[in-house]
Amino acid sequence: MLQKFQSHIDQNFHFLNGKKLLLATSGGLDSMVMVDLFKNLSFEIAIAHCNFQLRGVESFGDQNFVQDYAEVNNIPIFVTQFDTEAFAKDYKLSTQVAARELRYNWFYELLETKNYDYILSAHHADDNLETFIINIIRGTGLDGLTGIPVQNDKIIRPLLIFSRQEIEYYAKQNNIGWREDSSNASDKYLRNKIRHNLVPILKELNPDFLSSFQKTQAYLQESQTMVEDASIMVYQQVAKEKEEDIYFDLKQLKKLPNYKSYLYQWLNEFGFSAWEDIYDLVESQSGKQIFSKEFRLLKNRDFLILTPINPINKKEEYFIKKDQKEVKVPLNLTFSRVKAISNVLNAAIFVDEDKLQFPLVLRHWKEGDYFQPFGMEGKSKKVSKLFKDEKLSLIEKENTWLLCSGNQIIWIVGIRQDERFKIENTTKNILKIQLE
Repeated sequence: MLQKFQSHIDQNFHFLNGKKLLLATSGGLDSMVMVDLFKNLSFEIAIAHCNFQLRGVESFGDQNFVQDYAEVNNIPIFVTQFDTEAFAKDYKLSTQVAARELRYNWFYELLETKNYDYILSAHHADDNLETFIINIIRGTGLDGLTGIPVQNDKIIRPLLIFSRQEIEYYAKQNNIGWREDSSNASDKYLRNKIRHNLVPILKELNPDFLSSFQKTQAYLQESQTMVEDASIMVYQQVAKEKEEDIYFDLKQLKKLPNYKSYLYQWLNEFGFSAWEDIYDLVESQSGKQIFSKEFRLLKNRDFLILTPINPINKKEEYFIKKDQKEVKVPLNLTFSRVKAISNVLNAAIFVDEDKLQFPLVLRHWKEGDYFQPFGMEGKSKKVSKLFKDEKLSLIEKENTWLLCSGNQIIWIVGIRQDERFKIENTTKNILKIQLE
């Protein structure tokens, strides 16, 4: 196994040579074999052990075992203890999810603070098979069938090509000690039920089942790569990125024979789960929206607009003093006195400074806001009606700011100036307000 492991590292992880590696080590069979393999190949390694305090005395026995091993073999070690059950309760997570969150957050902290390059995890082929079956049971797309990734950012899983049987044989042949987790014997968890009851039947039906599964998964991974390549090509035809937002052209989208698959591919990473609602959004009325935890998908006429959820504080106000030259937040505005006006479209306005009441105020629009559109003397118009006429999306409305003098609107910034502050023949002081 050591020779096979050496060849595997040389072919697929040659970039690990000369790097500082942090090995996630529970004290169980898989992680102890991983430590031994890297130790025999003379890599610069350290051990990271998490005590989740879920099995009482047994958890501290694992910690002592790993610490003793590190000391005997002169390997640097980092140990931490978590109150996992309290964390799970506070954040309303399952115990397993809480443990995963805690350990990976800590691992990344160690990478940064202790200057290590990669985290090594001891997942193996049987773990991959169990994960595959769990995903099928719960329902999944193609990405859920491709299994545990060999590499995910700074996390590398070099034992995925080995079976549990190979790992155990190596441990016994090389007198490697390990700790048995008593919870692995229980069928309380779904993974254990699959490991103890389902996988043995599959291996009985086909003694080479694990090898066949690995081949099948390799084909699925190739298919996933092909899907991702096609998705990128089509994305460039359908989507346009504007700062933090993504606009999906529905006319182009609906030309695709299977646009739902593309939507899933594009939106899956943004945390959405109500897929049927998203597919219905394509044909729904304008203004309907669907939320994930951090993102919003809005139907706006001929577009689906994906945007981050940024809480809007309608009471947020910014004050601008007389003679102030510029503001940077929430918009980049400059103020300058000029002798004449020029044509700069909607990026700037020219106002009679003597008509202004300082300090000026930048604020969000509110229902009931009125203004007098430039060029329409004596006629008022609701700001909301202007938004409708300009066909602004809900997102664009939320991001629109009003520049006000007292209770009067000077400028719906970037869209329309108010008539009441225009330059006249009697104007003595012209103020140019520019949106940079």
